[in-house]
Amino acid sequence: MPPPLHSSNPSPVQTDSDARAPAPLPREARVSLYIYNALFPLVFLVLLPAFALRMMRRGGFRKHFGERLGRYGAEKLDRFRMHKWTWIHSISVGETLVALKLARALHARDSSLHIVISVTTSTGFSLAASRRDPWMEIIYNPIDIRSVVNSTLDAIRPGQLIFVEGELWPNLLAECWRRHIRTSVVDARLSPRSERRFRRFKRWISPLLRLLETIHLTEQSDAGRWIALGLDRNRLAHVGSIKFDEPPPTDSPRAHQFRALLQASGIAANAPILLGGSTWDPEEEILAEIASGLREKFRDLCLILVPRHVERSAEILRRLGSRGVRVVRRSSLHEPPADGNVPTPIDALLVDTTGELRDWYDLATIVFVGKSLVAHGGQNPAEPAARGKPVLFGPHMENFAAIASKLVSENAGVQVADAAQLHREVEYLLQNPDEREARGARAMVALSAHRGAAERSAALLLSEKVA
Repeated sequence: MPPPLHSSNPSPVQTDSDARAPAPLPREARVSLYIYNALFPLVFLVLLPAFALRMMRRGGFRKHFGERLGRYGAEKLDRFRMHKWTWIHSISVGETLVALKLARALHARDSSLHIVISVTTSTGFSLAASRRDPWMEIIYNPIDIRSVVNSTLDAIRPGQLIFVEGELWPNLLAECWRRHIRTSVVDARLSPRSERRFRRFKRWISPLLRLLETIHLTEQSDAGRWIALGLDRNRLAHVGSIKFDEPPPTDSPRAHQFRALLQASGIAANAPILLGGSTWDPEEEILAEIASGLREKFRDLCLILVPRHVERSAEILRRLGSRGVRVVRRSSLHEPPADGNVPTPIDALLVDTTGELRDWYDLATIVFVGKSLVAHGGQNPAEPAARGKPVLFGPHMENFAAIASKLVSENAGVQVADAAQLHREVEYLLQNPDEREARGARAMVALSAHRGAAERSAALLLSEKVA
């Protein structure tokens, strides 16, 4: 349990849920929760070694570790006492970016709001902390054990809990129901894999899903799939995707800075750039081989690699070095030396820093969306598309099937079957600048329907009426 509050502190701000008697869970939800809690310890023990190893590789897991157990320092507890809070529950970097967008849209509508953003990964925590506003608090997600969840809710006392994308935790959801805390999902994503799993266990999952007040859909076509899982239609709202809610492209100050860094590393100012965003093993090597082969025709071609997990950087450097690729880390780039020495040109830049991918997209000539040549479900193609970049991705875009399909149908993106086709498509786009521009323009139009999604979600979340 968290340490006791100091008696000299101001009295805690009361929320509506503080004065109301606990709400009993519906019978079906109680049964589902009983089964979940019976199985959770076993599943947790099975998954714990892999989870612990991943945390150690990413680093920073010891700092704030107590927050995963519902324990907070006196400073955070004092802040929680002094304000009413809305809690946005995210996971890693992608969901954290959505949470930050939504938080600012909510605060723009109601400047009295204070918002907790919770994350699971250390990379997500670092990103959120680096972009934190004074009215925000950043914490780690509590383990979904009832005592831990209750400790966290006792500390924050949120008036509303908002899940990003739909990674729901039953004990957290149930305790919010008991405390009359409104719960919603924004950017609700139901991948084919998740849908199959939910349908298989529909009898136990549906009662828990019905504890949610609203689900904000990114695509209207998804409504039928949620209804088939037992959701009432009047709890679904189509608002578009906050993740895909991108403003019209502008040259960011950081993009100008990055271009200067590239030139300081021997990259020509007008060099074409092939950028691999959120790549997974072995996509970096595939892209390096493609770039190497194309330099016979495009001598200045530069490859920029932004791996999904920066902890893989050392391994990527080793593999590319063994292939003779001249690659440097982003963290080692500096402004041009004062002595005026001409730097040794490089073949590839490895971005080993977090939170910069969007700005690197601004410099790209062609973007390959990673995690898609291997069977991992793909990454988000909307960010480069919204910046007017021609996008390429592999056959495995299950996690972003709707937007990938839209980009392909609008002739704004190309889905390749394998590395050989990826090589041909990159070569074609390098040879045809007019087609690159046309595809980029069509990509921006394809995403225009999602513009304003954060504002629409914020308006719905702050309304008292269920959509």
